[in-house]
Amino acid sequence: MPVRSVRERRLLPALAVVTALLIVASLLIGGFELSLVGIFTDPAQLEMLLISRVPRTLALIFAGVAMSVSGVVMQLITQNRFVEPTTAGTTQWAGLGMLLVLMLWPEAPILARMAVATLAAFVGTLVFLGMVRRVRTRGPLIVPLVGIMLGAIVGGVTAYLAASADLLQSMAAWSSGGFSGIVQGFYEPLWAAAVVAVVVWVLADRFTIAGLGEGIATNLGIDYRLITLIGVTGVALCSGVTSVVVGIIPFLGLVVPNVMRLVLGDDLRRSLPWIAIAGVALLLACDLIGRTVVAPMEIPASVIMGAVGAAAFLGFLLKGRQRA
Repeated sequence: MPVRSVRERRLLPALAVVTALLIVASLLIGGFELSLVGIFTDPAQLEMLLISRVPRTLALIFAGVAMSVSGVVMQLITQNRFVEPTTAGTTQWAGLGMLLVLMLWPEAPILARMAVATLAAFVGTLVFLGMVRRVRTRGPLIVPLVGIMLGAIVGGVTAYLAASADLLQSMAAWSSGGFSGIVQGFYEPLWAAAVVAVVVWVLADRFTIAGLGEGIATNLGIDYRLITLIGVTGVALCSGVTSVVVGIIPFLGLVVPNVMRLVLGDDLRRSLPWIAIAGVALLLACDLIGRTVVAPMEIPASVIMGAVGAAAFLGFLLKGRQRA
């Protein structure tokens, strides 16, 4: 039996079980104590479950799906495993769009904010891809460095404009990447992430071929530009909606696809559902750590994810250098 098959048979069921347990823990753990029995016998516990815990857990699930799927799509489009929305500047552009809405239309409804943030993320991703195409040296670190520098420039401009408009505090609260404020009626736009994930899965074979390069994809009858446009649109939608609802979640789209690629290989149709599940599990774990280590206070999930992701990023870099 191949080693990979053994690995799949052991790890994938364990991942599914762990994810289910994390979902149950997310529903029960918090400042207001819930129990499996109490939610059926105590109206206050049931109300807390429906108004706060279920929306928060669903937001975590959709955000995990959004960022992990966005990460793998970005990596296929750029043919670089170190690229994801936060290392390509996409989320920083979404932040700029959000700031412009706050400055020009403070009372804008949330759907309008998401539309502008998504448009800004779409434009920013196209700018990043255009810059990458003009880079002659395409080493594994050059592409994410271009994105990180672009994101830093856009982030600096955003910070300057926010300071000029006295909106730094609002921008800091918006970009915190925490889920403590998620309640019923606020998380629903994140369903867009599920739609994007389904579209990517339907077109998974085309994305896999597109990941081989424009020349090979064209020779195999794939419209490379159309697939790239669909991928960029999906990434922008996921980044814009997630950024507006919960803030910036760094490195999730980098860590999960790279880890799952080691287990399942490069077949996107086969690996995408497990990439989404792994993204959900990792984000749930980070959120639960943030809820418990300084309870009753909370550390935003983005802070925990940033620490985990930075360590994993360095690990991937060192492993790549050892192979070289």
